[in-house]
Amino acid sequence: MGTTDKPRVPNGATAATRARLLAEAERLFLAQGYEKVSVRAVNAAAGMNPAAVHYHFGSKEALVVALLQQRLGPLWAGDLQALTERCASGWTPTPAELADIIVRPFDALSRTADGRMLLHLLARVVLGNDRLPWDDPWFEHRPWRELLAAMRPDLDARAVRDRWRLAFALLLHTYGEPLAPADRIGAVPPPDAREVAAFVAAGLDAPAAPAASAPERPPAER
Repeated sequence: MGTTDKPRVPNGATAATRARLLAEAERLFLAQGYEKVSVRAVNAAAGMNPAAVHYHFGSKEALVVALLQQRLGPLWAGDLQALTERCASGWTPTPAELADIIVRPFDALSRTADGRMLLHLLARVVLGNDRLPWDDPWFEHRPWRELLAAMRPDLDARAVRDRWRLAFALLLHTYGEPLAPADRIGAVPPPDAREVAAFVAAGLDAPAAPAASAPERPPAER
């Protein structure tokens, strides 16, 4: 199934060009997996010149970021926006409510082949790079940190940040299977979503860690 018979497409219409590159990238990623798809293959499949992806996105990683924001952003945005608005009016979420908002979309996506591959892409790029070019606020940690800080005002900023890092790392490993080859993604079903949400909620709401004491100096230094 080659791509040589596809007509070459002018690169002038930026929005249309980006949309076509994203559509072909998604098709190739879903069919072959992240590792086996090159920027050259995406350009060829879209009928673009060899520099199209780099011109419109900058890199393969940035292309994946744009694809994930387009496909996954809406799954979180509505619920998280509603939570944020309720918090602004003085309401504070419970740990269970916060965990449920996070886990439900992961669980829903894990039930289809396309969803599992998107989760795999998300895990691959997020776990490999903590400075990705997200421009959708729901893919950043700030809104989630604000919600946890409102729920647990006794935690300092570092504890809030660390708890979210641990929670998201758990979800990405559980649902995204970053180490699995493309043909084995989904071979092992994920845990019951209720158990995952309960585990995440317990971690977010765990007692604050005791303050670290200064290390005792050796006798010779006293």
